Amino acid sequence: MDQSSGVNLAVDGDVAVLRAAGGAAPVFGADVRAALIGGLRAALLRPDVRAIVLAIPEGSAMMGADEGEIEEACKAPTLMDLQAEVEDAAKPVVAALSGSVLGAGFEFALACHGRVASKTARLGLPHAKFGMMPLGGAIQRLSRLAGIRVTLDMVLSGTAIDAAAAEEAGIVDWVVEDDLTAAASAFAHCIAEGEQASRRAGDLDVPDRDEKQDILSGAIRTHGRKLRGTRQLELTLSALRVAAETPFDEGLATETELSLELARGAEASARRHVARAERETWRIPDIPAETETLPVERVGIVGAGTMGGGIAMNFLNTGLPVTIVETRQEALDRGVSVIRRNYDGSARKGRMSQDDVEVRMRLLTGTLALEDLASCDLVIEAVFENMEVKKEIFGRLDAIVRPDAILASNTSYLDVDEIARATSRPERVLGLHFFSPANIMRLLEVVRAEKTSKPVLATTMQLARRIGKVGVMVGVCFGFVGNRMLAQRQREATKLILEGAMPWDVDRVLYDFGLPMGPFAMSDLAGLDLGWSRETSKGETVKEILCEMDRRGQKTGAGFYDYDENRKAVPSKVTETVILDLAERRGMARREIADEEILKRCIYPMINEGAKILDEGKAIRASDIDVVWINGYGWPAHRGGPMYYGDRIGLDEVLETMRRFEATQGEDFRPAPLLERLVREGRGFGDL
Repeated sequence: MDQSSGVNLAVDGDVAVLRAAGGAAPVFGADVRAALIGGLRAALLRPDVRAIVLAIPEGSAMMGADEGEIEEACKAPTLMDLQAEVEDAAKPVVAALSGSVLGAGFEFALACHGRVASKTARLGLPHAKFGMMPLGGAIQRLSRLAGIRVTLDMVLSGTAIDAAAAEEAGIVDWVVEDDLTAAASAFAHCIAEGEQASRRAGDLDVPDRDEKQDILSGAIRTHGRKLRGTRQLELTLSALRVAAETPFDEGLATETELSLELARGAEASARRHVARAERETWRIPDIPAETETLPVERVGIVGAGTMGGGIAMNFLNTGLPVTIVETRQEALDRGVSVIRRNYDGSARKGRMSQDDVEVRMRLLTGTLALEDLASCDLVIEAVFENMEVKKEIFGRLDAIVRPDAILASNTSYLDVDEIARATSRPERVLGLHFFSPANIMRLLEVVRAEKTSKPVLATTMQLARRIGKVGVMVGVCFGFVGNRMLAQRQREATKLILEGAMPWDVDRVLYDFGLPMGPFAMSDLAGLDLGWSRETSKGETVKEILCEMDRRGQKTGAGFYDYDENRKAVPSKVTETVILDLAERRGMARREIADEEILKRCIYPMINEGAKILDEGKAIRASDIDVVWINGYGWPAHRGGPMYYGDRIGLDEVLETMRRFEATQGEDFRPAPLLERLVREGRGFGDL
């Protein structure tokens, strides 16, 4: 058979083996699908062939990662056409699965009459990560093979499972360690001989259909928070109800309509934007891909607090030795014990073995002497936000560590250029702004100072990828990208509660928009006394007054909200009284504030500030800003990030609203020049 399409056919005894080559996505393009159909038909016509094996290799791709692939998936012959040919074949067709078989490759396998997998195979439907449902009827087939519960978990999580779990669930019929093709051929032969039952999904009943309502209700409880505000959960549950209640062909037709509706909708488009944006962040226009990087084999951390410990864990997880420094033994012991407690917790949950914990802890060295960092290739300072303290530390480090070592600050607001000037090596100084908790949050703002060299930047971006972070390069300014934009939202939220809203009103609007929590709930979680001291407090803001009353957030059982023993928040009469009294003292006439105004007052200034950041060159791309907000602040991915959202609702709408608020609220709402220019030119942030 012609192999130019990436498909070949071979016959061994009475079994034909049809093999699709692995490699770049999309493996199941229209030409490959056509070749597979041709090969299948050729095998069916041969009288010496009694059964067929379809070898689906590692790298089998998911359709739908971008607009072009969705259109490709709809070209004739479609994936559904290919699946129908397999399902209706007069001879048994068995899938042989090896490596990672995801998306379209896995959906193809679900249409076969049996499935045999290598021990190392991983199977999955990653469409959820793109705001989509599978495009090839996977819900109808998988629910009949493995049940509603397993299907829900796989479809809504987007997480791949291993071959053993797939066999236990009933998805795979046989897992083998040795010759996969020979095992699949033997299995196919047994079906042809009647020694093994065919497991064509369309012929099976949904095994847990009687538990349908309880399972679907449980899915709403489990996934409802994560997927709130999206159609993904609603349409997935609809497809599962159809699977349990209707014949296979009818369910397949309905699921196809639902999956295409979701794939072509605004949510999936936003998710695809996010996926492209995350790929793009690694491309720095003035730093060639071939730029030489520096070796990083040992890392030093200054500060063993919450941030320092979390940062250390990122490097320990990748096998890099870490030396962590504190000024007092108690603080050092506490920091090291927190790291161990975090790892022990992961081991108890089955995320790693106890041996893995011990390996990581052996890589960690605690010390009270900065001099012990002399041999480190990279030293990250993670002490509190005080410029003089940071400059003093960097001056000492400059004299201790090798001249070719990199020095980085985890500062979230301060001027990295000023910090670099405290050293004799400004070209080897930059900011590495981790987000809390640093061992979990994906975002890393790589702060490019004025004199940071290109090899240092290339090295740290590569290192970000190595430790599993999404690295975004940003410029030096107060708060960089994320916190600079956050300040706009926080300012307006604080003003709104004095003008007429209550903290729980603001939080509810932003939560319903899709953010994980509102600004006041977030303040309570972090602690209202963060950056506050009784000695300097003047009782001039709601936050100061609450702190003076020892209402400092969840940790004290009261902040903006009151909390019960389970830390469940309820609106507080005390806070309401504080707000009303302060507004009266300031002579403010309170008014009813609509949800729409709350949302626009909090979100539109962020978009406007993003425009200023772009104009000043503090972010490379508008999509980089979106990546910062999705991975660092929980901006809902189905809304694509603040800059994408601005384009989606229309920059003319943003500009007109900013001008209207400027007239009533003052120059905090003055439109960014870039925003005005883009509206005048009829362009969006995505056109830059």
